[in-house]
Order: sequence, then structure tokens, then C-alpha cells
Amino acid sequence: MAVPHQVTGGSHPVDQHGVEPGTEHRRLRIAMIGQKGMPATYGGIERHVEELASRLAARGHDVTVYCRPSYGSVPMDRYRGVRLRQVRTVASKHLDAIVHSTTSTLAAMRDRPDIVHYHGLGPGLVAPLPRYLARSKVVLTVHGLDQQRAKWSRLAQTVLGTAHWLSGYVPDARVAVSRGLANHYQTRFGSSASYIPNGVGIPRQVPARQIGPRFNLTPGRYLLMVGRLVPEKSADLLVRAFRQVDTDLRLAIVGGSSFSDDFVARVRAEAVDDPRVVFTGFAYGDLLAELYSNAAGFVQPSRLEGLPLTLLEAASYGLPVVASDITPHVEVLATDGPGHRIFRDGDADDLVRALRQVAADPDAERTGAKALRDRVGAEYTWDAATAELEALYLSLLPARKPQLIRPRRRPRSEPDG
Repeated sequence: MAVPHQVTGGSHPVDQHGVEPGTEHRRLRIAMIGQKGMPATYGGIERHVEELASRLAARGHDVTVYCRPSYGSVPMDRYRGVRLRQVRTVASKHLDAIVHSTTSTLAAMRDRPDIVHYHGLGPGLVAPLPRYLARSKVVLTVHGLDQQRAKWSRLAQTVLGTAHWLSGYVPDARVAVSRGLANHYQTRFGSSASYIPNGVGIPRQVPARQIGPRFNLTPGRYLLMVGRLVPEKSADLLVRAFRQVDTDLRLAIVGGSSFSDDFVARVRAEAVDDPRVVFTGFAYGDLLAELYSNAAGFVQPSRLEGLPLTLLEAASYGLPVVASDITPHVEVLATDGPGHRIFRDGDADDLVRALRQVAADPDAERTGAKALRDRVGAEYTWDAATAELEALYLSLLPARKPQLIRPRRRPRSEPDG
């Protein structure tokens, strides 16, 4: 039976390691499964895992992240205090995740962790193995209702539907990154899910150096979309709407295919005769920070999300945001207004209206965006999420004399990430 545990986001006083002053706590052995790997270069789940795993390690826990070869070679066996372990998989659209989750689970069970933590519905298909064949407690974080993603075939959606059903009954505890997802589990399964949202860090402001020569983008004169080019992200809807807006702003679409080449071709075809639309491909690190730092606004037209890190990141940069009115977006933006425009999901005409408002009065939009930035920075923090996740882990374990530890301090030679 899952242990009920309901927590909410909040702020906690912490030191430079993300640890509450004066605390000592029990050392846990934690296995993270479902992410592609670390260091995070792309993907919201990968960033989520890196931020939480590294902070748990800083609090003194032994954290292992299982990595996929397809994500790139693991450059070291430890990163930001986290042990990295690469295990084999089959690099294909339908087998990569499930095979890697299975091999990672078998490897983790040999290590006998206290907690096996799955990220995503698909990887949770193998959660019954540690749940019923080992003493480890099983936690599953729901980042979104993956069975609804349009890129999957009917067979894949059926398999993911099974994973969705298992997620309501198998794990000892569930974590939902949005209140909407937590409510879904209570309504659909009568199962509690701990609401522990994603966090966001202090943005890295990068002056415009690459975006002009590479993409012909001028600082403050382009709108930005960041995400994988898959149907549920609705880049095609955005291009159609943007073409109807009379503006000299450009539109930079940052991202690429995720087993969705046909869809990417359709999106590019929508923009073929509008030179204002720029496709940058995937962007990471300094280039992505530069694109955020110099944008005039950010657009999130998605029809399906958990709690998108890109939206939180855009808000942290103080960018005026336009987003569809799906529940996770409304949780962050709250209401429609300057700096946080909300349009009806899937409605191109309403998206045109919102884009025109952003283009018409940039000063008012920037003022509203600053208020959004301050609120997001206060409400969505990785340190608070780590403290709440650690409390959830400890609540699942049998009472016994704790092993008191002081948080681990990272050696000077270890990279910061």
C-alpha cells in the first residue's frame, strides 16, 4: 500500500550545500532510474534529476543515477557528488526507455538501495520488480501523462496506458510535479501523490555574441519557443498564428526532432515563405542562456505538459510569457495579463490576439513579467523540492536508529556542473 504523504512547495533556510542549518540526518542509498543521464544537456527530466540528485548528495546521501549510452558517453564516474552508472539498452524509439529501465533496475537491486526512484510513467513499468522482490521502497515521479503524447503509436500508447494504471497502485509513493497531476491521481485512482514542483535557478545572463552571426537574431527583437518538436508542443500552431501578426519581431524556434521527423518537416513547411521564422535546432549551455537573455518574449503553446521547466526558466529571465491555458501553465501564470498572457488551448485566433498584445506594448509586458519573475523565483526552488523529497523518502522507511551524518562537502577537484 502506498504511504500517504502530502507536501507542498515552500522556502527553507539553507546553507551553500542546500542543507538546513544545524540538521543531521540518516544516510540513504538512492537509485534514480528513467532519466537519460547526467550531466543534463537537454530534457526537463534530466535537469530535474540532476538538480535533485546533486542536492541529495550534498545532504550526505549516496545517490546513483543510471545513464543511457544514447545520451552520450559518461565523462566520469561521479558528477556533482552523484555516482553515474551507464548500463546497456537498445537504442530505438520504442525499446530504449523500457530496456534501459529494466537493466538499470536489475543493476540497482544488486546494490540494495533504500529507495528506487523512477522518473516517468514508462520506466515505472518495471517498478513491480523492486516493489515486490526487494526491500527497497519504490517512488515514482509523474512528469506528465505520457500515454497521451501524440508521437506514440497506438501500441505504444496502450503500453503507456498500462504504465499509467500501474503508477496508481504499485509505487510506495508517487510524486507529482504539478497540482493538476496530483489531483489526477486522487480522482482517477484514489491514491495520494505528493506535490513537489520543479524548481528554477538564478538565470545566467549572457550577452549577445552567437545569435547574430548564427541566426541573424537581434537582441530584444525576437520571440522564443524552446522544446522538442513533437505534436503536443504545438510549434505548428505557433507558426500559423505568428504569420498573422504584423510585426518586425522574429520567431526563434529552439529544438529538434524526438522521433518526430515527419512533424518537424510539417512545421518547417508552415514557415517556408516567412523569413521571420528561424529554426535553431537544439541549443544548450551558453547558447541557450544567450537566447533566453536577449529575447523579447517567450511562447509556450503546448497542449500537454507536466510542469515545464522551460516556462519557469523563461519567467526567471523576466521574459513576457504567452502560454496555452492548460492546467500546469495556469498554475504558474495564474491569470491573463501584461507579462503573462494566456490563450485558449489549440485556438490559433486567440494565440494571435496574445502575440499582438505582447508586440504592441513591450514596456507594459516587461513590467508584468518582472512581477512574474519575482513570484516564480520565490515559489519554485530546487532546495525546497530537495528537502520535501528527502522527507518523503524518510517517511517510507521503517523506524530504526538513524545513522547521523553531516552533509558531504564536494572536493575542490570535482566539477560544479
